[in-house]
Amino acid sequence: MYLQLYQIKKHLNIDEDFHSDDEYLVELAQAAQNVVEVHLDRPLNSLENEEGYIPSSLTQAMLLLIGTWYASRESVSFASNSVLPHSYDYIIALYKNYNREVEK
Repeated sequence: MYLQLYQIKKHLNIDEDFHSDDEYLVELAQAAQNVVEVHLDRPLNSLENEEGYIPSSLTQAMLLLIGTWYASRESVSFASNSVLPHSYDYIIALYKNYNREVEK
């Protein structure tokens, strides 16, 4: 997993001493990683640098997904929301494998 729990909590403004949602947050991180890999049509490890890190923009994309899912846990909303331009979709497009070749 490319995100650490402390990073997720910091992004969501959750106090480090609050542990009730820790397991849920880890599951969200795993789901976000899955979604990003599917959208990119490549495994994230194909984008790792020598130290094993992926580009920070991709970790930000995963944090954006986690933030959305954590704040809106259901697909129905009674408030009007709008999509922020140049966020998740823009970041993902930077790394998408448009050739659909499988990378290792």
